[in-house]
Amino acid sequence: QVQLVESGGGLVQPGGSLRLSCAASGSLFNIYSMNWYRQAPGKQRELVAAITDGGSTSYADSVKGRFTISRDNAKNTVSLQMNSLKPEDTAVYYCNVRFGGKAPAWGQGTQVTVSS
Repeated sequence: QVQLVESGGGLVQPGGSLRLSCAASGSLFNIYSMNWYRQAPGKQRELVAAITDGGSTSYADSVKGRFTISRDNAKNTVSLQMNSLKPEDTAVYYCNVRFGGKAPAWGQGTQVTVSS
């Protein structure tokens, strides 16, 4: 089994920054990518950022230039640096790990609220 524990959410004013972290433990073999999703009230869960095992990154258009995903393979962590936050970034953010050959793992989610 795989356990993912997110941290770093909270309340921030528009234009502010937050850093989310996700610590992975358990059976971490054959990781394809580590990802961050978010789900706002009344909306579908969407992929925000992804980083492959080889280090390639991709971002949703809505966060390009503002968010940066990174990972520490030695510590099995993935982080999301979020800058220039907007009210529309308000959502529950989920850490996700995709594997080759088995079901993905999900964290419990962390709330990010951007409001003045």
